[in-house]
Amino acid sequence: MSDHPYASRPWLSSYAPGVAHEIEEPSQTLTDMLEASVARYGRLTALEFFGATTTYRELGEQIARAAEGLRRLGVRHGDRVALVLPNCPQHVVAFYAILRLGAIVVEHNPLYTARELRHQFEDHGARFAVVWDKIADTVADFPSDLLPAAIVSVDMTEAMPFGTRVALRLPVAKARESRAKLTATPTARGLHTWKSLLDHRRISRRSPRPSLDDIALLQYTSGTTGDPKGAILTHANLRANAMQGRAWVPGLADGKETFYGVLPLFHAYGMTLCLTFAMSIGARLVLFPTFELDLVTAAARTSPPTFLPAVPPIYEALARAASRGTIDLSTVRFAISGAMSLPVATVTRWEEATGGLLVEGYGMTETSPVALGNPMGPTRRPGTVGVPFPSTEIRIVDPENPTVDRAPGEEGELLIRGPQVFRGYWNRSAETSAALLEGGWLRSGDIATVSPDGFVTIVDRLKELIITGGYNVSPSEVEGVLETHPDVAAAAVVALPRPDGSETVAAAVVLREGAGVDADALRDYCRSRLAAYKVPRRVVIVDDLPRSLIGKVQRREVRERILRG
Repeated sequence: MSDHPYASRPWLSSYAPGVAHEIEEPSQTLTDMLEASVARYGRLTALEFFGATTTYRELGEQIARAAEGLRRLGVRHGDRVALVLPNCPQHVVAFYAILRLGAIVVEHNPLYTARELRHQFEDHGARFAVVWDKIADTVADFPSDLLPAAIVSVDMTEAMPFGTRVALRLPVAKARESRAKLTATPTARGLHTWKSLLDHRRISRRSPRPSLDDIALLQYTSGTTGDPKGAILTHANLRANAMQGRAWVPGLADGKETFYGVLPLFHAYGMTLCLTFAMSIGARLVLFPTFELDLVTAAARTSPPTFLPAVPPIYEALARAASRGTIDLSTVRFAISGAMSLPVATVTRWEEATGGLLVEGYGMTETSPVALGNPMGPTRRPGTVGVPFPSTEIRIVDPENPTVDRAPGEEGELLIRGPQVFRGYWNRSAETSAALLEGGWLRSGDIATVSPDGFVTIVDRLKELIITGGYNVSPSEVEGVLETHPDVAAAAVVALPRPDGSETVAAAVVLREGAGVDADALRDYCRSRLAAYKVPRRVVIVDDLPRSLIGKVQRREVRERILRG
């Protein structure tokens, strides 16, 4: 359907100066890309972690040794290898070492509960895992049919400066508290240590390498429905998105930028902006296990950021700190926000504090993830998610019949096509067929309008996902947990809007007759079974739930009832 209403790509005239309309077809795998950066930027700093630095040459050496260590454990081309790690240098090394073998990285949230991790392991069946030492026992305790053949336990404090490691061992309460947040001593037998993985020579140059069409990553997402699925992303998908990001910001200087890795690398957004894009241009990547204002402030004194990908609450916190004089952000020339709506007030506050640009983008895990962005220049339009990236097309269609295009200015479902669009869902042919239409068009599940010059505004969601802190929460998953409580007859989980553009998870619960459980107890119950960001902030006990004539819970009415109090 080359004659759809936006085939002429009216947005091209709004591109910032120097931005190409198309990117070249990727010719490098992510392995090739990283090795090219090692060759070109060898002496420059690639990673910084609590002040400890790793050069590109050292990074390449560690990747080659870790790849050989994984090969000796039995990892082969096409194997799935689970990564369950916070942001740390070992995460970067493991990611590229797995890819060097032609194996597939499967990223996981290290703060997931055992139940959540098991669900994903049941789906992908990884035979190998590289995990944070704090959750190594959790993975080692999986039943025999899920238990990986080899588990590598990672103590991320080993990548910190010697003085920091010594301070963490001091017999004082603050040191013990910090150490407990960062590391633990697993008790499971048979675990391999990260140090033992690196205790090998470099992998042979003759060892098989990945190809562009090989799967690089399984990234779990709730997609356009509530059931988490593994999005299949190839080397070509991820390399293309890094190239699109580079094209979008022509003002970046190769080998001279400092990126801040405050976004989790296990999230599609942090993975592309930091693990691939930053490494592709020889940037210094400053890694933070979590976003903490004190950590970012301390790092900014010695390694001031120049490019900051983040989410609105982080920009808001940093801008307010800058206005108090706590942190100097004047070095940040470019910032791109994603994962949730960006309030215009936050843009104003940030740009006053930094003198740089803050623009909003849009993407999905299924688009590697970035598909649209506001131009890095005067044509940007706060309140919109911008225009399609180079080599990216969009359509607006009837949600009930996606073969029918909507006229310009009309609301409809956003479709996306480009080299970053995923291959499908792991072992989910029906869901893949529903998401990918003929001609390579991806259904976004978002309702949007497009201005005459091509700027896209998201106005609603077909999918019932909740976006909180940049993460997707499936209402049906939280409802399923609540309804396993013996005192709960039914539950409905909805999103409540927050001023920062994020959403709050809230639940309306119907109790069984005679039940005595209260809202706090139900939240505690969820907390033991769900990652913290999925736990409802508000739980309201109700007599019944509004339902349609066919018995389906009407979430919009539930949401309005909770908002009315």
